[in-house]
Amino acid sequence: MAALKNIRKLKSIQLNRLSAEQAKAASSKPVVMVLDNIRSALNVGSVFRTADAFRVDAIYLCGITAQPPHREILKTALGATETVRWKYFRDVTDAIEDLRSRGFHIAVIEQTNRSILLGSFTMREQVALVLGNEIEGVSESILPLCDTAIEIPQHGMKHSLNVAVCAGIVLWEIFR
Repeated sequence: MAALKNIRKLKSIQLNRLSAEQAKAASSKPVVMVLDNIRSALNVGSVFRTADAFRVDAIYLCGITAQPPHREILKTALGATETVRWKYFRDVTDAIEDLRSRGFHIAVIEQTNRSILLGSFTMREQVALVLGNEIEGVSESILPLCDTAIEIPQHGMKHSLNVAVCAGIVLWEIFR
């Protein structure tokens, strides 16, 4: 195996990062992350950070999901709450109805009897990705409101992933 010769990490200045103002003005991907009753504010912050990395359009926070400027969100978001638009909805159904009225394809990330594997999903012009509670998953009542159910293939014993990890996997796959 060949060693990586002359490798070095890039300095922050070499990464050509956008400022918060530039990030807000830059075009975003037509994706909205919908967080349905996420218990951990640390997970919410991680989703903000991942959403920033992929430049998604917005995050919809629903139900018991914490909202910025919650301390634990800020801890893991590392400033992404300043670059990713977000909106709060008391009920996830209202968030889905808002997105549907604007022409979004609603894709729930959940293991269901009608799920397709993530690799089979074809990105639509506008898509909302609905992610659920760390224990219960998405609210059962919203399943009939969704256009697609997407499942991440898993081969271990748990057959579940941390919601923030799940968000990263799904975003990577649909944007790659």
